[in-house]
Formats: sequence, structure tokens, C-alpha cells
Amino acid sequence: MNEPVTLPTERAPGCPFDPPPDLVKLPPVSPLRFPDGHIGWLVTSHAAARTVMIDPRFTNRPEHKHPLFGAVARPGGASKPTAPGWFVNMDAPEHSRYRRLLMSQFTVRRIKQLEPRITQITEEHLDAMAKAGPPVDLVQAFALPVPSLVICELLGVPYDDHTFFQQQTTIMANMAATQDESLAALGQLSRYLGELVTTKRLHPKDDLLGSLITDTDLTDEELTNIALLLLVAGHETTANMLGLGTFALLQHPEQIAALDSPDAVEELLRYLSIVHLGTPNRAALEDVELEGQLIRKGDTVAIGLPAVNRDPEVFQQPDILQLDRQDARKHAAFGGGIHQCLGQQLARVEMRIGFTRLFDRFPTLRLAVPADEIKLREKSAAYGVWALPVVWDA
Repeated sequence: MNEPVTLPTERAPGCPFDPPPDLVKLPPVSPLRFPDGHIGWLVTSHAAARTVMIDPRFTNRPEHKHPLFGAVARPGGASKPTAPGWFVNMDAPEHSRYRRLLMSQFTVRRIKQLEPRITQITEEHLDAMAKAGPPVDLVQAFALPVPSLVICELLGVPYDDHTFFQQQTTIMANMAATQDESLAALGQLSRYLGELVTTKRLHPKDDLLGSLITDTDLTDEELTNIALLLLVAGHETTANMLGLGTFALLQHPEQIAALDSPDAVEELLRYLSIVHLGTPNRAALEDVELEGQLIRKGDTVAIGLPAVNRDPEVFQQPDILQLDRQDARKHAAFGGGIHQCLGQQLARVEMRIGFTRLFDRFPTLRLAVPADEIKLREKSAAYGVWALPVVWDA
């Protein structure tokens, strides 16, 4: 066996959209040293990643896995059994039970019904940008509030409290945060949502949480953790895609005209791979041969998604951003198998409307600072930009 590597995270200077060079140089399956000393595996090929995400011989349960980072922001902590309702870290049949209860809220048909409201929210924020005039920070003015407001309305979480929950989720997503910081943020957000669930039990409304309270026998703990999971996932990833995606398009202006291509959003998802720090992890429940390597029962396997989505065996000219690409939908940005992202259709619609309306309204949009001054969220669970100062011809 080759010498174990640590997860490569350093990107090349001036290449904020490309995977770390040391990551893409690795073979499809490489031994990986985890912070606690465990020697597991890192997969970087598309084929190996799909096997790990889909094959039931790999589990997502935390008590079987070794974390890649010290601070893990989830109920129960890093390696204890999953808390009720935190279904992202469950296997079937537990996972299936929760997912079935939520699927009706995230079908293509349901998201289609939400499109007019998503468009309205988008337009309102673009109107506010135009009224304020340049320069603006696109993250604060557009990329963060649009998906935050959408998921708040869908769940039934008061948007007036968005500053509070955005602060807590930023800490929870920060892989450089200490365990105490991460757990404190998680605790604050859990208490907030727990109080909201209690209030909604007394006065349920026509929103996702209200429906779950009325139509299911879920406990308050389950409802709180479901709300926490959907709230964090529902705005953190899409907000970073809108911010980083705009940055990428401004650096590739020849691609903006192709935003109406059917798979433009898929290509941005593939090219940027914002779930970038060796996740999602799985653990082998039995011995499995993977790309000629024997993965032993109990070994934790991390997925290098930025390399997976640039696999030259699957994507032609993978390092080129090409919005009319024919093979973009093969990306693994939303995961795979039973854990494929529940809200992927919502994210697609938010990005399609967000990117097209942004550049329709501001065709002269451009960075207000040199590209190398844009600060990147390199240690955050979702890669992105902390701020994106932009100007346009008013």
C-alpha cells in the first residue's frame, strides 16, 4: 500500500475554481490519514465515487466513521449514533422513513409551483440592488438572502431571524472552528428551532413544518432536527453556488450568453464542486474491492468531489467551463444513491432563475476589485466566496 496522504486542500494560486493540484494527481483510490490516526481511503475517480455513494455495503452512520475534521456540527457529535430526525446520517430503512415524509415537498411538480414566488423574491432583491446602485457586495445583497428567504418560507421559519441563523450556520460549516464553537452554534440553533416547533404545534400553519406537525407522528426532537438539517442545507449550499458561480461567470464572460442552455446550471455544479473537503464520507460494512484496492470492513472512505467532477474518463476537457456541455449531467454534485440531495430540484430552480435574471438585469456586471482580492471560503464545508464586490453601468 502506498504511503497515506492527508487530504489535499491547497489550490493553485490564481486558480480559485480548479481542484487542488495534489488532489487530481492521486490515483482513483488512495490511502488517507484521518486526524485521529485512522488510515482510511480517498477516492477521486467518478466510478469509485459512485460505488461508494450507491453500494449498500458502505454506510453513512457516524458511529462507523472517522471524521475528517475535528469539529462536526450535528446532533450527537462526531461518532455517536445519529439523533432522531437527522436522516442524512442514517441508512435504510430509517432514512427511507424520513425521506418519504418529505418527498412531497420537493417533487418537480411542487417546485414548479414555487417558481413564481422564487422569481418574485429574486426580482425584489435585484430591484433593491438597482435602487442602491453600485458598488454592492453580491453575497449580502443577492446570493445569501434569496435562498435564505425561499427556504424560510418553505419551512415556515421567520425570515426576520435570518441574521441569527446565518451566523450560526456559518460557524457550523467552518471546518476550522473548534468543537466548542461548533457545538455552541448547533445548540443555539437547535434551541431556536425547538421553540419554533413548540409554537407551531399550538398554531400550525400551511408550511412544511406545519404539515409535518399535522400529518405525521414525529416527535418535537425529530421535527427540530429535520428543520435544522433543511434550514442549513437549504440556504448554505445554494448561496455559495450563486456567489461562486457569479464569480466564475465574471471570469469567463464568454459563457454568460449560454446561461439559457438546458444544462448550464449542471455545468456550474460540476465545474465548481462546492462540497469540496473530502465529503460525504462512508464506512465499509464488509470487505469491498474498489478499483483494485481492498477496502477493509470498518475503513472510512472520503470522496474528493472536485476531482470526481473533473474525471477525464467521464468529461471531455473537464477543466474547461462550458455551459452548453453535453455531459454535464453526469456530475456527482448532489451525491448519489439514497442520499442524493433531497432539495436538488429546488436548488436547480433557484440557480437557473438567479443567474439568468442577474445577468439580464445587469449585463455590464463586473468585479469591483481585482479577482485575486476575492476571499474564498477554503475552510468551509461549502466552498464559495465571503464577499463579491461588484459594479455595473448604472
